[in-house]
Amino acid sequence: MITALRDRVLSIGADRTDSPDLRFRKRLLVGIAVFILPVAFLWGSLYWVIGEEAVALTPWAYVSGSILSLAVFARNRNFAFLRTAQFLLILVAPALGTIMLGGLDDSSSVVVWSLLAPLGAVAFDRPRRAWPWFAAFVATLVLVLFLSEVVRPDGANLPDGFVGTFDVLNIVGVSLVAVMLLVTFARGRDTAQARVEALLLNILPEEIAQRLQAEPNAIADHFDDASILFADVVDFTPLASRLDAREVVGMLDRLFTAFDELVDRYEVEKIKTIGDCYMVAAGVPRPRPDHAHALAGLALEMKDCARTCLPGSDLRLRIGISSGPVVAGVIGRRRFLYDLWGDTVNMASRMESHGISDEIQITRPTWELLRNDFVTEPMGLVDVKGKGEVETWRLVGKAGS
Repeated sequence: MITALRDRVLSIGADRTDSPDLRFRKRLLVGIAVFILPVAFLWGSLYWVIGEEAVALTPWAYVSGSILSLAVFARNRNFAFLRTAQFLLILVAPALGTIMLGGLDDSSSVVVWSLLAPLGAVAFDRPRRAWPWFAAFVATLVLVLFLSEVVRPDGANLPDGFVGTFDVLNIVGVSLVAVMLLVTFARGRDTAQARVEALLLNILPEEIAQRLQAEPNAIADHFDDASILFADVVDFTPLASRLDAREVVGMLDRLFTAFDELVDRYEVEKIKTIGDCYMVAAGVPRPRPDHAHALAGLALEMKDCARTCLPGSDLRLRIGISSGPVVAGVIGRRRFLYDLWGDTVNMASRMESHGISDEIQITRPTWELLRNDFVTEPMGLVDVKGKGEVETWRLVGKAGS
């Protein structure tokens, strides 16, 4: 119940169209404002008790103004309004209290609360907007020193114990609010950063993502030994024409999610999907001597998964694998994609497109790497566009299985 009430209070002024960052800033500012309310009310009550009724009105005026601004914000959902109102209230109210008490000493430096205005600008506005608020704080401080001598030159003459206690309370109160603000904001920033990094790692290999963050230039690497796999769903176009769009997307999502799990298990690199085609590489960006073996094992499991992972669908794949040198890298500045180029990539794609339903077709370089550990069968010569007749094999299974 307490958690639900807290969330409801923090959701004051929330809008479904808010970005995650704006939603976070709204909740944080509302939380800080609500936290200060009882503190300000207590401050006013203590001054009232010791006979400083006029001074007590300044923190109570802050409480009234803050509640009013939150009520307006709940209706108009204008974050800029709430931000400006809260900054002005925390800047002016402590300054008025200092003037009415006759200076910094008698007011226990309550004006230090005004420092939350520029600090708040750092957290809730653009960082450059903090400087005008800091200038306003300095100007307010100078004005307070001058007006306190005019309004109450003799000071409030409060008991030393009371003044000393309030010195400590003001310092602790402002420090607590500042630390809460910074810690909460830092946690939110870390969460957002972790979310961004997770998204980046879903797009790019970890090593490539780190290189791009360190030096955002085009990346191009040459690998002498790698293997490339293409897998395509047989007769997917006529199948998709018979299904609703959501069913098509849902089917591919379930199938490719199952493939993603296999890719993680074999520790190879998913490169991209193109429609119903799935592309995987081994040996890039991390070289490994068993790159062909890893993709061969993956291909066999992918073929089985297509028949069993989606009950009732009875999907079949054409899979092609080729091995050899490739160039890998990231080009451009928008919508990054780690991609591969070279004859090995083209041959793997041709092995898939010229393949047979429910079969895994491989080139000679791949066969030479696998022949001692996997069962293969020659498929003869295949006429490949741009290459002429190419000798190919069918990958049947692991030796001894």
